[in-house]
Amino acid sequence: MKGMILLAGLLGLATVAALLRGQLDVGPSLLWQGLVTGEGPGALILDTIRGPRVATALGAGAVLGLSGTIFQTLFRNPLAAPDLLGFNAGAGLAIIAGIAFGIALPAPVLAAAGGLVVAVLVGLLAYRRGHGTPALTIILVGLGTGFTATALATFLMTLLPGTAAAEAQRWLTGSLAARDWGHAGQVWGIGVPLALLAFAQARHLMAMELGGELAAGLGVRVERTRWQVSATAVLLAAAGVAVAGPVPFVALMAGPFGARMTGARGPAGRMAAGAAAGALIVVLADLLARSTLPGLQLPVGVATGLLGAPYLLWRLSREMDRGDL
Repeated sequence: MKGMILLAGLLGLATVAALLRGQLDVGPSLLWQGLVTGEGPGALILDTIRGPRVATALGAGAVLGLSGTIFQTLFRNPLAAPDLLGFNAGAGLAIIAGIAFGIALPAPVLAAAGGLVVAVLVGLLAYRRGHGTPALTIILVGLGTGFTATALATFLMTLLPGTAAAEAQRWLTGSLAARDWGHAGQVWGIGVPLALLAFAQARHLMAMELGGELAAGLGVRVERTRWQVSATAVLLAAAGVAVAGPVPFVALMAGPFGARMTGARGPAGRMAAGAAAGALIVVLADLLARSTLPGLQLPVGVATGLLGAPYLLWRLSREMDRGDL
């Protein structure tokens, strides 16, 4: 409990810092005045300049962190995350395809369709009849599928006009630029119901952690449950991708970071910690990306990439030392 309170406190401090700092800094008193009176520079920051961006960052980070924690729990592997499994890339490809071919569907619908199609494809390619599919096989197939989806998205960008192609490239890196309250409402409106569904499935995850045979002995329909839980996690990741792009490594890092900070044991506790940690990572990464270099706002994906790449190398070395790779 103390760890969760600490994580929540850090998230609150990061949120306030993200609202105060940027190209136009404001003091806490001006921000409070804007919150209370709805007037002055503080109100402008909250209503237009940074409030929607921070709210979107919180929502996108939370759904990505929750999605990653679900996959890592389901496959019992710290490398199982929607970005490494290719699902984020599939969601991104679907949105770029929608722009390139003029498909008039909302971004969340396209992202969900792309993520689910890639999930089914990875499942079919990794499936081996008569044998349990190792998590490492699924991860490797997902990596290959994700690289293919990213390559296709890059090709489709050549069909776009120059300005649209540049914006699409920035979005594929992971970006929170020019986000408004519509984006924030979108990710929270989709993410909250999916999160409630995910927590309702936590009891099945607890059984699945014991292994397929034991879970089946407890009355869990293993394959059916795996697909249902995976679909929920893919849709959560797609909700984040739809508003912020396929931000790299957030889903990979959030679960282990949240569990280490809070000491959470059961699936539900780790899921809550992973969601909070994902939100913290994205808010801090966005703050770093837009305030480090004066006059230049980097995409949030650049910051998460700089943080996540060393973590991935460290995690791979740990898995190799343990003999799991």
